[in-house]
Amino acid sequence: MGDFLAEWYLWTKALHVVSVMSWMAGLFYLPRLYVYHVEGLRKQGVQPGSEMDLLFQHQERLLLRAIMTPAMVASWVFGLALVLTPGIVVWSEVWPWVKALAVLGMTAFHMWLAARRKLFLAGENGLSGRHYRMMNEVPTVFMLMIVFAVILKF
Repeated sequence: MGDFLAEWYLWTKALHVVSVMSWMAGLFYLPRLYVYHVEGLRKQGVQPGSEMDLLFQHQERLLLRAIMTPAMVASWVFGLALVLTPGIVVWSEVWPWVKALAVLGMTAFHMWLAARRKLFLAGENGLSGRHYRMMNEVPTVFMLMIVFAVILKF
C-alpha cells in the first residue's frame, strides 16, 4: 500500500488541494447565505414558507449536499491518503497535530452549519445576521492554522 501511495503522491496531493478549496468555498459561502436568509426574513418581510424562503432553503441544501459534504469527504479521504504515504508526516513534529486539530475544527463547523440548516427548515432559527457574519470568520482561522502549519512545518 505504501508503494502505491508513494507513486500517486503528487496526484493525491493535487486532489486534496482541489477538494479543500471546494470545501472552503462552501464554508465561506453558506454562512453568508444564512445572513441573507435571516435578513430577508426579518428585515424584508419574507415569510417562512414563501417562495423566497424556499429559494434560500434550496440554495442552502444544494450547497451543503452537492458541494460541501462531498468536498469534505474527498478532503478527508485524500488527506488520510497523504498521512499514510510513507515519509510525508512526521508525528513527532508539532505541525501535523495543529493541522489535525484545525481539520477537526473545520469538520465540526461544517456539522454546525448543517444543524443550523435544519433549524431554518423547521422555522426555528434564532440567530441574527450579525451572528452568522461573525461565524463566517471561523473557517478563516482554521485555514490560517492549516496553511501556516503545513508550509512552515513548525
